[in-house]
Amino acid sequence: MRKKIVAGNWKMNNDLAQTETLITSLKKQTNTSNAEVMIAPTFTNLWQAYQTLKDNAIEVIAQNMHFADNGAFTGEISGGMLKSIGINTVILGHSERREYFNETDELLAKKVDTALAKGMRVIFCFGEVLADRKSGNHENVVESQIKNALFHLDAAAFQNIVLAYEPVWAIGTGETASPEQAQDMHAFIRKTLDSKYGDIVAEDVSILYGGSVKPANAQEIFSKPDVDGGLIGGAALNADDFFAIVNAF
Repeated sequence: MRKKIVAGNWKMNNDLAQTETLITSLKKQTNTSNAEVMIAPTFTNLWQAYQTLKDNAIEVIAQNMHFADNGAFTGEISGGMLKSIGINTVILGHSERREYFNETDELLAKKVDTALAKGMRVIFCFGEVLADRKSGNHENVVESQIKNALFHLDAAAFQNIVLAYEPVWAIGTGETASPEQAQDMHAFIRKTLDSKYGDIVAEDVSILYGGSVKPANAQEIFSKPDVDGGLIGGAALNADDFFAIVNAF
């Protein structure tokens, strides 16, 4: 049975003092929805965040990792390093990593393999840009991203994979994705998984929506049958807004 999940991606925001302040505010909030709650601070603050929340239900996760165990990769962080400080879940394939750091499906497949080999859970992101949506090519793009990075895996691997659909065209562009558009794509994603792995895997995988979820629209989005939660950006930087989204289920 798939899980309800709300994960806050803090991106490159919050120094140590700001991280501690936000976590203190988060700890005062109450989860009334039984959704799993995760936050992804910056690498420099992961250890402090983990130590502060290790006795709390909020899970601290990483925003990225390298595919190698170690080596001459200046500025990179390995899965083993994350595991050594208690981090067991990592976001991979975020649209900003794809756009600004040229991460390809092939590279992401290697990262996914490494994370799974380390016993980590992966939140795997994908989604189409505005040109793809307007040309009607959005389903082909999403299908290709999923197949290229994940379809070499066996069915059992999906017990440790969460999918996160990001309609890049609806984030900071002035365009708006409707809850119905979110549902349509999530249903298509589940159908794509079914075509390869069957309905058991397809129905068990949680699929998060990462298209500017806010307190005002979270309940309607989360009410859709194939939407299992959200990967939250800006709203995750405010404790009240974030838990309003968590409790929208």
